[in-house]
Amino acid sequence: MRIVRVQQEGGPRWGVLEDDTIHLTGGLTGPRTGETLALTQAQLLAPAEPSKIVCVGRNYLDHIRELGNDTGDLPSEPGIFLKGPNALAEPGGTVEYPSWTENFHFEGELALVIGQRASQLKPDEALGAVLGYTCALDLTARDRQKTDLQWFRAKAADRFCPLGPWLVTDLDPRDVRVQTRVNGEIRQDGRTSHMIFDVVQILTYVTRFVTLEPGDVVLTGTPEGVGPLQRGDRVEVEVEGVGVLETHIG
Repeated sequence: MRIVRVQQEGGPRWGVLEDDTIHLTGGLTGPRTGETLALTQAQLLAPAEPSKIVCVGRNYLDHIRELGNDTGDLPSEPGIFLKGPNALAEPGGTVEYPSWTENFHFEGELALVIGQRASQLKPDEALGAVLGYTCALDLTARDRQKTDLQWFRAKAADRFCPLGPWLVTDLDPRDVRVQTRVNGEIRQDGRTSHMIFDVVQILTYVTRFVTLEPGDVVLTGTPEGVGPLQRGDRVEVEVEGVGVLETHIG
């Protein structure tokens, strides 16, 4: 099943996408209302309403190497940082190139959206807490990431987390392709089977310390190939079995 969030006159609405028709629902997991909308006429929004966005950094070995962070042993536990709901941006939208960075990077990722309150998850419970999977673009001011005390400005500024285009509920996240293209050129091409910490390990780890609420988002890390963006670039993040998230850099 594909779940979408769309902008309507009265505000954001949730729906289920079947073929090219959206069947509106009474909330994220609510029943169908009988209203329909053509996908071609819909203004898609980021398919999540999170209280927080939990992100895993340095979760692919080749990405660790390309950033020069492979001087020691592999991480023994996931490296976590946060983005706020302010960071969300809609699929197909434009993110303005920030005036305060000179090294604005793309990082394509598999994202999870949580479907139920989750705390102290056991491995056999972890995937059951996930409502759906989608594509994420973790935008990063790389120069500010290196100079600031924490990654708040570098990672969590407004619209630094485009998400979408929809949630897919029946994806097996253990081995899917994650590809990022800039202006049609492939820049990242990895598989989730290459992650140091898989989805189950991430969720059991995070929920030891933080309760995840329905609608929260978890980003799982990025493959190698990250690089700088320029004004006017078109970025596409494609997750196998999900679809393509497109973002324009203004």
